[in-house]
Amino acid sequence: MNGLTVMLIAFVALGFGYFIYSKWLEKTWGIDPKQPTPAVKNAGGDYAPASKWTVAAHQFTSITGAGPVTGPIIAAMFGWLPALLWMLIGGVFFGAVQDFGSLYASVKNGGKSIGAIIEDYVGRTGRQLFLLFCWLFTLLVIAAFGDMVAATFNGFSKTGDLQVPNAAAASISMIYMVGAVLFGLFMKYVKPNSGVQFIVGLVLMVLMVWAGIAYPIYADANTWRYIVFIYLFAASVMPMWLLKQPRDYLSAYLLIGMIICGVLGVFIKNPTLNMPAVTGFTVKNMDLFPILFVTIACGAVSGFHSLVSSGTSSKMISNEKDMRLVGYGSMCAEVVLGIVSLVVVCAAATNGALPAGTPFQTFSHSVAGFLQDIFGVPADIAACILTMCVSALALTSVDAVARIGRMSLQELFQPAPGKEKTFIQKIFTNVVFSTVLTLVCGFALCMAGYMSVWPLFGSANQLLSALVLTGLAVFLKATGRKGWMLYVPMTFMFIVTMTALVEAVVRIFGQIANGTFVFMVGGLQLIVAFALIVLALLVVYHCVAKLREPAPVKAVAQAE
Repeated sequence: MNGLTVMLIAFVALGFGYFIYSKWLEKTWGIDPKQPTPAVKNAGGDYAPASKWTVAAHQFTSITGAGPVTGPIIAAMFGWLPALLWMLIGGVFFGAVQDFGSLYASVKNGGKSIGAIIEDYVGRTGRQLFLLFCWLFTLLVIAAFGDMVAATFNGFSKTGDLQVPNAAAASISMIYMVGAVLFGLFMKYVKPNSGVQFIVGLVLMVLMVWAGIAYPIYADANTWRYIVFIYLFAASVMPMWLLKQPRDYLSAYLLIGMIICGVLGVFIKNPTLNMPAVTGFTVKNMDLFPILFVTIACGAVSGFHSLVSSGTSSKMISNEKDMRLVGYGSMCAEVVLGIVSLVVVCAAATNGALPAGTPFQTFSHSVAGFLQDIFGVPADIAACILTMCVSALALTSVDAVARIGRMSLQELFQPAPGKEKTFIQKIFTNVVFSTVLTLVCGFALCMAGYMSVWPLFGSANQLLSALVLTGLAVFLKATGRKGWMLYVPMTFMFIVTMTALVEAVVRIFGQIANGTFVFMVGGLQLIVAFALIVLALLVVYHCVAKLREPAPVKAVAQAE
C-alpha cells in the first residue's frame, strides 16, 4: 500500500462525514441562525463572540494536542489497517459527532459546560460526579502537556550542548504570547474584516517566526516549567479575546501549514508503507482490543475535545450555523493530521519494524524532510519550524485545559439553585483561587513524575468520551431530539475503557503478588484507576436511569 492511496481513502471518508453525515445531524437536531447565541447575549469575560473561522481556529488548535501525532504512530505496531479504520470510523461516527454534539448542547443551553447540562437533564449528583471526574482529568493533561512543552523548549542536551531548534521554538512561543495580545487588541478595537485580519495575522506570524529563529532563548527544562505554568495562569484568567483567542488564531497558521505540508509531501512523494496491514492481535504483550482504541484518542474520539467544545468554543459562537464547521469540521482536520502521522511512520519503517526514537522525533524528521525537498527550506530552519509546531500542538491544548480545569472546579463548588454561597464556596468559586489551586496540583503532579499516572491517561480520556456521549443522549431525549446515533459510540467506548482499566488493575495486583510493586508508580495508578471506575459507573448509572424513563412530552424549544 502507498501513502497516496491511504490519503485519498481518508479524504473520501471525511468528505462523506462533513458534507453528508454532519449536515444530516444538523438537520436532525435543528439549528436557528436567527437565535442570539450565548456569546452574543453575554459578551465579556469568558464570552467572546467571534467569526466562524476564528472560533474554528480556536477549536482546532485547542483539541489538536500531542495525540494525533503520538497515538497513530504508537498504534502502528498493530499494522496500518487497524489504525486507519479506527481513525476513519471513529472520527466520522464517534469523535466528530461528540465534538459537534457537545458544542450544540452547550450553545442550546446558554453556553453551559457538559457538567452543568448533566445537572439540568440528569440531576445534581450526576453533575457533581462528572465535574469531579473532569477536574481530575484536567490535572493529568496539565501535568503531562506542561512537562512536554518544557522538554521541547529545553535549550540544552544531556551533555550540555546547545539545542538551537528547541531554543528557537521557545523564543517564537514567547514572542507569540506578546504578539497575541497585540493582535487581540487590534481585532477588538480596529475590528478588521476577515481579509485584513488574515493578512495581518499572516504577516505577524512570519515576523514572529523570523524573530524567534534569529534570537533563540536558552534555558533548561526546569526553568521552562515555571514559565509555562505562569503563562497558563495568565491564559486562564485573562479575557478570551485578549490572549487565548488571538493566540489560537495565529497558531492555526502554523498547525494548518504543517498539515498541508504533510499532505503535499504524501501526495508528491507517495511513500510506500513499509509495515504489514496487520501485524497480529497481540504485540509486545498488548492486545489490539482494547489498546488500539485507547492509544488513538485524538484522531478518532477524545473526551477532552468535549471540554473544549462546551467550555470555551460554545462561548465564542456568534451564529448557530457556525457550529457544524467548528465542531465537526475541526475534528475532521485533526483526523487528517493523524493519518499523515500514520503514513509517515509506516513509510519510515524498515522491514516491518517501526523506526527508533519518539513519535515526535519520527514525525518532525519526516515532515521537515518534506519542507526541504518540496519547498527548498534549509535543514536548520525546517527543524526550528517543526519543533515550534510540535510545541504549539501541546501548548495550545494545555492552556485551554488549564482554563477548563479552573471552570470545572468553580462549577463543582457552585451552590444549588436558590441557595447562598457558603464561605468555602466563595473561595473555591473565585477565579484566581480556583486557577491557582488547579495549576498548583497540576504542577505538583508534573514535578513528582507524571509518568506514574500517565499509563491511565488514555483510558481516562476515552472514558470521558463515553460519559459525555451518554450525557448528550440524555439531553437529546429530554428535549425531544433524536439521539439514537449516539448509542453505539457511547456503549462501545464504555466497554473499551472499562476493559482497559480492569486490565490495568489486574496488572497492578500482579505486581503486588510477584513483589515488583512500587507505591509511587503502581499505588498512584491503582488509586486513579479505582477513582475513574467508581466515578464512571456512578455517572453512567444516573444517565442510563434517565434514558430508561419514558420520553417526556416537551417542546424542543425549551432548551433554546
